[in-house]
Amino acid sequence: MSSISIIGSGKMSLAIAEVAARAGADIQIIRRSTSSSSGDRTDATYGALGDDLTGDLVVLAVPYNAYPSILEHYRDRLRDKVVIDIANPIDFSTYDELKSPPDSSTAAELARQLPQGAAVVKAFNVNLGDTLTSGTNGTTPTTVLFAGDYAEAKIAVAALIEGAGMRAVDVGPLSRARELEAMGFLQIILAALGKTRYESGFTLLP
Repeated sequence: MSSISIIGSGKMSLAIAEVAARAGADIQIIRRSTSSSSGDRTDATYGALGDDLTGDLVVLAVPYNAYPSILEHYRDRLRDKVVIDIANPIDFSTYDELKSPPDSSTAAELARQLPQGAAVVKAFNVNLGDTLTSGTNGTTPTTVLFAGDYAEAKIAVAALIEGAGMRAVDVGPLSRARELEAMGFLQIILAALGKTRYESGFTLLP
């Protein structure tokens, strides 16, 4: 199985680390400080922002507004990496709109800023963290939708998802990331309003 570097230390970072562990991947977690805590994983190595990335897959598990800071440290070092964008650029002050351009997505904007050779895949943004940690959505395996323009990158992401016992569904080119962000927006709003639970989510039945 491949190796993965997860930039970020929040709930989604922890959830994707659990996915990677179930898939048998080598795990690196990058956070602002290397200070250890009782919640640290014994199967992961930890680094501070700016340290070298050891993973073939790199997950940006930070809010979209933190991307410029991440790119200051890593733009050139993301060349030849599969970069997984999980962002849902919601205006959390109003919960009323997406902050990405109306004709684009965070993933497309990220791809424009990265050097040639970096392959951006949109994934995990439609999934709430609890459904990734458990690997189930109700009584069915969690469905993870993903989009990207590079076949080899999408194969690697699908292998990670399926290796963790979940269902991987390729929804098409990176231009479909806009629709995935709309789905993620709706998912979060429904949970925030109490119309769904954070342990639930969308799924596609076989």
